[in-house]
Amino acid sequence: MSKYLALIFDDARWEHPDPDELTQVLGEHTRFEEKNRDAILGGEALAWRTTATSIRPDGRNGFLVTDGPFVETKENLGGYYLLEAADLDAAIAVAKQIPMPPGCGVEVRPIMEFD
Repeated sequence: MSKYLALIFDDARWEHPDPDELTQVLGEHTRFEEKNRDAILGGEALAWRTTATSIRPDGRNGFLVTDGPFVETKENLGGYYLLEAADLDAAIAVAKQIPMPPGCGVEVRPIMEFD
């Protein structure tokens, strides 16, 4: 079995979601998690990108700490699931079930394992 990270991206309308729509989507995630509990090793929702803090080496043995995301994008990294699956196709099959309202999407990436 291998590990995969399913990154959930959303668009700007989710920064201030409609409360009823948010309740519906959270319920869909709960059902997804119950149905796929054997494949899900963990996962969390993330605060909006405006709350991010980026840290980079400054080249002089120090760090530059700035407010905001590392890279400006139109999409927001809204959360993730850590999955365990036999192969990429199996991970994709699980990831296709992640609730994705309009404007949202999922990226699946293998976790690198080092000996």
